[in-house]
Amino acid sequence: MPHRTKIDIKVMPTSDGQIVMKYKDVFDFKLFYEDFHEYLIENDWVDDEDKLDHFETFYGERVDRNGMKELWIEWRVTKKVLDAPYLKYFLDFNFHIIALTETEIIRDGLKMRANKGEIELKVLPSITRTYNDKFEKIPLFKELKTLFNRRIYRETLEQRKKELYQETYAFQNWFKQWFQLKRHLPYQEIKDFFPSRAWPSHMKN
Repeated sequence: MPHRTKIDIKVMPTSDGQIVMKYKDVFDFKLFYEDFHEYLIENDWVDDEDKLDHFETFYGERVDRNGMKELWIEWRVTKKVLDAPYLKYFLDFNFHIIALTETEIIRDGLKMRANKGEIELKVLPSITRTYNDKFEKIPLFKELKTLFNRRIYRETLEQRKKELYQETYAFQNWFKQWFQLKRHLPYQEIKDFFPSRAWPSHMKN
């Protein structure tokens, strides 16, 4: 599967710069996909090619003899950084869905079609310094790049890393809200714009 080979500045303190979210139970996969897409649009994320909403960069599917699907999906989105024109935010999303099948459930006396399976979502937030390329193109400026990064732009970079860090955890909270997983403050109290269509076993009625 294709991956972005070069990451400029990682944001998360984990060894690989990623956070991982998981859910295994009954849910509406199509609706989650649509709501996730809408969430990114509402938060001003775009794709890096044409600045629209073509987030998906890879889709792979395997179906076993019993009809169970295994999916590999990659999305990549970017956002301009306010008041820092030489920086860009990126979020890389890597989905791995295992044993996805169709099922039916009863809720409030009504039969509903849904899916059952396990979803793992890895999120890699990063910041790209677009000014690096400009320095590299001019030999006289190459020596200035280190000075610019360590002194002139250092405070701005630290502030923006914190901002993207917070936004990444806000998304994690949204994911947990959608799948009705346990959440923690300070991001627990958020408006429920996307009603959950997940039915974890511990919340059966």
